[in-house]
Amino acid sequence: MKLTRHNLIVVTPVYEDVEASSRLFRELSVQFKGDVFVVAVDDGSVKQPLDIASLEQSGVDGVVLKLRRNVGHQRAIAIGLGYVSEYIQPGQRVVVMDSDGEDVPATITSLLEQLEADDIDLVVAQRKSRVETFRFKAFYAVYKVFFSMMTGRAISFGNFMALKASSVKRLVAMQELSIHIAGAVLASKLRTAVCPLDRGERYAGQSKMNFVGLVLHGFKGLMVFAEDVLVRVGIACAVIAAFSVIGAVAAIILKLLGFSTPGWFSVALGILVLMLLQTGALALMTLMLTGVIRSGTVTTALAYQDFIASVTETDNGVHQA
Repeated sequence: MKLTRHNLIVVTPVYEDVEASSRLFRELSVQFKGDVFVVAVDDGSVKQPLDIASLEQSGVDGVVLKLRRNVGHQRAIAIGLGYVSEYIQPGQRVVVMDSDGEDVPATITSLLEQLEADDIDLVVAQRKSRVETFRFKAFYAVYKVFFSMMTGRAISFGNFMALKASSVKRLVAMQELSIHIAGAVLASKLRTAVCPLDRGERYAGQSKMNFVGLVLHGFKGLMVFAEDVLVRVGIACAVIAAFSVIGAVAAIILKLLGFSTPGWFSVALGILVLMLLQTGALALMTLMLTGVIRSGTVTTALAYQDFIASVTETDNGVHQA
């Protein structure tokens, strides 16, 4: 197993993007001069399936995990980390990065330098500058505020990160990892450092994620903290229900004192009672969902082997069904 011979392991998902990923492999080979092992997860590509030749021609050791179907880049990364966790040695370091060029290989050393500290388990890249559209920047700014309001946590990083071996083993034991990588990092309670880095430009082609996919990705981040979100929704419902009761009492008092116009009392009381019933029902559903999540029956930890169709390693060409 060549994975154990290298100090650095890079996990990267690839989906219909052979040109960009091949350039990433070449840059990794030049920068680390052979002391890097690449775990490339082919996320069910059909038009441009990733071949082991891309790694061999770039001069890096590595393995291609070909998945049975497209599972999305978050789960693809989780599968790659699951594979690494079976073989990784205590002194090795792991970097998770996208293969499109937006995570710049030259900045990996900055992440690894901070990771050397004994009191740091994981280093995440925080973007100093962005090259996305105005719509993306506006959505991301609103999302960060909404995420903080609903979960009580701040999120300002993505998939680009460096981890120690112990951190990899901890993360793969979390059921949240396949849902949202950054959310799982926040929930892991690992000692995390932030490294400000500039974002690069894509090597080739266009991003496969559209706006709908981006919104879905954002909501998956909230799913990691479903309990916190449900508790906050429940509190909001209770507050609205309390105001509804106060409003109904005030309407009754005004009616008894003769300060209401004809028809006003019945309309106001009907609306307030409807608000009370709706918020009460929503609060009850929230309480039940929180109990279901606490029981651990909603999701289970990822069994990554079930998604892998084949494993192909450089040079000796190992294949597994």
